[in-house]
Amino acid sequence: MGRRPQPHIKERLLDACADHALAHGLPDRLEPLATGTGTSARMLIYHFGTRDALLRAVLGRARQRQLDTFGDLLRVRPDEPYTATLDRAWTSITGPDGRPYLRMFGQLRESAEQQVWPNFRRTATTDWLGPLEDGLRSIGRPELAHL
Repeated sequence: MGRRPQPHIKERLLDACADHALAHGLPDRLEPLATGTGTSARMLIYHFGTRDALLRAVLGRARQRQLDTFGDLLRVRPDEPYTATLDRAWTSITGPDGRPYLRMFGQLRESAEQQVWPNFRRTATTDWLGPLEDGLRSIGRPELAHL
């Protein structure tokens, strides 16, 4: 009789792997993630199935953190011109708070991206367009939200 899935352990490992990848970059092998999270490669495979499934989950978790953190920066504030909102958001996204995300996501090459997360670059670029268009609508320029 095998062990039953333990979602709380998987979630804790996923958070720890995402922390490690944001701090050190997305590794090519499982060992850096295992060492960095205090577990073994075998346990990572047990919980995630494959290396690519783990890397997809890590990218997904990191991307959700980025969207949660920086998405709020793009929302319209009644007491602030949207151009000031954009300036503050850009400073944060490209500054020290955003660098771990930019470094990790920038590591993805087209060939590796197709294996780990198909269409990641397009998704990571276009998912900001909705909040940006909403904000630009507040200054009468929603058409500026494009690639």
